[in-house]
Amino acid sequence: MSAAHDHAADHGHGHGDHPPVTRKGYLTGFILSVILTAIPFWLVMTGKLGSPVMTGYVIMALAAVQVIVHVVYFLHLNPKAEAGWQFMATVFTIVVVVITLAGSLWVMYHMNVNMMPGSADSASGM
Repeated sequence: MSAAHDHAADHGHGHGDHPPVTRKGYLTGFILSVILTAIPFWLVMTGKLGSPVMTGYVIMALAAVQVIVHVVYFLHLNPKAEAGWQFMATVFTIVVVVITLAGSLWVMYHMNVNMMPGSADSASGM
């Protein structure tokens, strides 16, 4: 090993402003990920919320939280890393993914409503 690597290893820090990677951090991330996976599974299997729409919203919210857990605990991304460029790139990616998913859901919903035989629009001759 070189002296630079020994110096970084002595202080528990890698390159840049990243916090030290610890087994405790990975274990915390893993436990949170398992919980955030088990809750939606339990909600779907038991039907506790009663409404499929509400269940879908709760699952999407938990999925967003799980993405944040993965980014923080496994990718070690924070606003200070590399002068904020990593963080800004991640925010941009999230915005693009949200727009793509929302647009896809919107298109699929409207195609389902407008293309189904016997819908209100086809009955009126439109």
